[in-house]
Amino acid sequence: MRLGGVISRFFSKGAARLVGLSLLTALLVLRWADPVIVSNIRNQGFDLYQRISPRPYTPQPVVIADIDEASLARFGQWPWPRTRMAELIEKLTAQGAIVIGFDMVFAEADRLSPVRIAQDNPGLPLEARSALALMPSNETIFAEAISAARVVIGETAARGTTVKQELPDVPNVIKGEDPRPYLTTYSSIVQNLRGIGEKAAGRGVFTVDPDADGVFRRIPLVMQVSDKLRLALSTEVLRIATGGQAFLVVSDAAGVSSVVVGGVAVPTDPNGKVWPWFSKSRPERYVSAGDVLSGNLEPGAVAGKMIFVGTSAVGLEDYRATPVEAAMPGVEIHVQIVENILTGQFLKRPNFALGMELTALLFAGLLIIWLVPKLGAFLALVAAISMLGSLAASSWFAFTQYRLLIDATFPVVAGFSLFAAMATGNYMREEVQKRQIRGAFGQYLSPALVDHLTAHPEKLSLGGETRELSVLFTDVRGFTGISESYKRNPQGLTRLMNRFLTVMSNAILEQGGTIDKYMGEAIMAFWNAPLDTPDHAMRSCRAALAMLKNVKELNEARERELKDSTEETFMMINVGIGINSGECVVGNMGSNMRFDYTALGDTVNTASRLEGQSKPFGLPIIMGNTTAEAVQSVLAIIEIDLIRVKGRAEPERIHALIGDETTRSSDDFVALRAMNAAMLSAYRNQMWDAAFTAMEEAQLLADRMGLDFSDYLFVYEARIAEYRANPPGSHWDAVYVATEK
Repeated sequence: MRLGGVISRFFSKGAARLVGLSLLTALLVLRWADPVIVSNIRNQGFDLYQRISPRPYTPQPVVIADIDEASLARFGQWPWPRTRMAELIEKLTAQGAIVIGFDMVFAEADRLSPVRIAQDNPGLPLEARSALALMPSNETIFAEAISAARVVIGETAARGTTVKQELPDVPNVIKGEDPRPYLTTYSSIVQNLRGIGEKAAGRGVFTVDPDADGVFRRIPLVMQVSDKLRLALSTEVLRIATGGQAFLVVSDAAGVSSVVVGGVAVPTDPNGKVWPWFSKSRPERYVSAGDVLSGNLEPGAVAGKMIFVGTSAVGLEDYRATPVEAAMPGVEIHVQIVENILTGQFLKRPNFALGMELTALLFAGLLIIWLVPKLGAFLALVAAISMLGSLAASSWFAFTQYRLLIDATFPVVAGFSLFAAMATGNYMREEVQKRQIRGAFGQYLSPALVDHLTAHPEKLSLGGETRELSVLFTDVRGFTGISESYKRNPQGLTRLMNRFLTVMSNAILEQGGTIDKYMGEAIMAFWNAPLDTPDHAMRSCRAALAMLKNVKELNEARERELKDSTEETFMMINVGIGINSGECVVGNMGSNMRFDYTALGDTVNTASRLEGQSKPFGLPIIMGNTTAEAVQSVLAIIEIDLIRVKGRAEPERIHALIGDETTRSSDDFVALRAMNAAMLSAYRNQMWDAAFTAMEEAQLLADRMGLDFSDYLFVYEARIAEYRANPPGSHWDAVYVATEK
C-alpha cells in the first residue's frame, strides 16, 4: 500500500502535469534546434503533399531540347562535337526559339576539333595535319552560332576553392539591405571557355544543392559568386527572354524577400530560394535534340518558346530526386522553376511558419496536459486525435488552398508522444475521472503576409488585356553631362546609377507599382496591373512625390560625400516625371523571338511625351487631365497648358503636381492656384497685359512657397511676345503644338 501510495502521489494530477510540462518544454526546444532528423521528417511530410497533389501541368512557353537515348543512338556518344552543338543552336533559332539555355558548361576544348585531332595524332601524314591545322576550330564555329542567337550558357558553382576568376557583371538593382550575407555563396564557378562565354547573351548558374536527404526541394533564384550577384540558369533565361534588363533583389534586415525578373516579383525565402511546386515529369515538356538536328521536329514545337538544352540519357547520370519523382532529369528542374514563375505557383514557407508551428504545439500540448488527467483513456485519445488531426487538416488545407507549407508532422508526432506519456501516467493512477472536453480547438489561420500576386495568381493575366492604368515615365535632366564627368571613372557612374535607380524603384514599389523597364537612367512604371489597384492614379502621384524627395536626399548625401573628393565632382541629379491615366493593353507583348510583360497604347505614349514637357516648363512632375481629375481633390495640382504633344492629334490639358495634402491646404497654394488660373484665362482670351500682371503675382507667390516657376512663366512670356508681334487671330483655340518629344 505504501508503494501504491507513492506511485499514486507520483502520478497524481499535479505531478503528471509537471512531467508533461517538462516533456513539452523539451519538445519545443528540440523543434527550435531543428536537428537533421526533425527537418528530414518535416520535408518528407511536405513531399507527401506534393505527391498527393502535384502541380497540374499547363503548357507554358518553355521546352527542353533533350539529348536523349535516341539522339545519342543517331548522332553518336556524348560529348558531341561543338559543331553539332552549333548546328543545334542554328536549327532551334531558325524554328523560332526566343532564347536557348544550356544546362551544361563548355569548360574544355573540344577533343574533336580539327586542330586538336592534328595535335593528338602525330602519325598522320604531314599534308593531312597541315590541312587540319588550317581549318577553323570547333570552338570558333560554336561561338559564332552563339553570337548569332540569344543564348544563355550554363556555369556550375564550386566550393572549397579560392581560384580567382574574372566574372562579368550581371545588371542588378538592390532594394533595401545588402542581401549578400543571406545568399548561397560560392567562392568561384567553373566558366565556359573564354571565346564561348564572351559571345553569350547571358550566364546562368545551374548548380542546385539538395537537402540533407538528397532531395532537391529549395532552389536558389539568386546567389553570390565572388562578391557578385548571379542568377540561376532558370531566372537568367527568363531575364534574357524578357529583354535582358537588370534584375531586382528586394531585401531587408531579415534577408531576401523577393527577386524581380522580367517585371515579375518572385517571393523567396530569406536566402533567395524558392520552393517549387513540382508537377510530374511530362513528355510534353520535351523535344528530342536528335529530331531538331535531323529536321523531324513538328512545326511550331519550339517557336516563341524558351529552350533549355539538357539530357535525359541514363548514361549521362543527370538525374535528381525531387518530391514527386525519385529521378527527374536535372534540366527539368530549371524548366519547372520557369513554369512556377510564369504561373505564379510557387509553394511558400512563410516567415511566420516556425512561430505558428511552435504555437500550435504549445497550445495542443497544454490542452493535452490539462485534459488527459481529467478524462478517461478513450475520451483522451479521441480528444488527442481530434486536436492533432485538426492540425494536420489545417496544414493540408493551407497547402491545397494557398500553397503554404505549414508543418504538421512535428506537432502531431510530438503531440501524440506527449499524449502517450501523459496517458501512461493516467493509466497508472488508481482513479480515472471522466469529464467532457472543456475547450474548443482553435483554428490557426494564416495572416497572409505574402506577395498578393503569387498568393492570387488567377489575377495575373499572361495574355493581353485592356485595363485602365496610370503610367509613369521618368528621366534624368542633363544626364549626358553627368555621364561625361565620369569618363575616367565608369565604375563610379555605375555605382551612382545603381543608387539612383534604387531610390527611384523604392518609391514605385512602396506604392504598389509595376516596374515595366529600365531604359538607361530612365524608368517606365504603371499601376493597376497585374493586380487591381483602384486608387492607381493617387498611388502614381504619391510615388512621383516620393521620387523627388528621395532624389533630393540622394543629392544631399552625395554632396556631403564628395565635399573633399578629388576623384569625383558633385553634379546635381534632376529628374522629370510624366504621368497619364487611361486605357492600355497590358500583358505579355512581343514576337515569337522576344516578349515582355508591358503596357501599350495612346495613354503610354502620352505619358512619355508629358515627361518630355517637364523640361521646357521647368516643373518636375507633369500629368494628363484624367490623372489630375482623379487626385485634384487631395493633392496640390495646377493646370499649366492646353497642348498637342508630338505624335498625337487630340490636345491634352496638362497639369503640374506641386505637392501633397499639406501643400494643397496652405493659403499660399490656394492663392497661387487662383492667380495661375487667372493668368491662363487672360492668356487664352488674348488679354496680354492682364496675363503679365497675373504672372508677376504668381511669381511672387511661388517664390514665397520655395517653388521655381521661372521656366514655366518664361514659356508664357515668350509666347505672348510672339503673339504680340504676330496676333493669332479670332479663331485661335489656345492650343500649343509641341515640336519636341
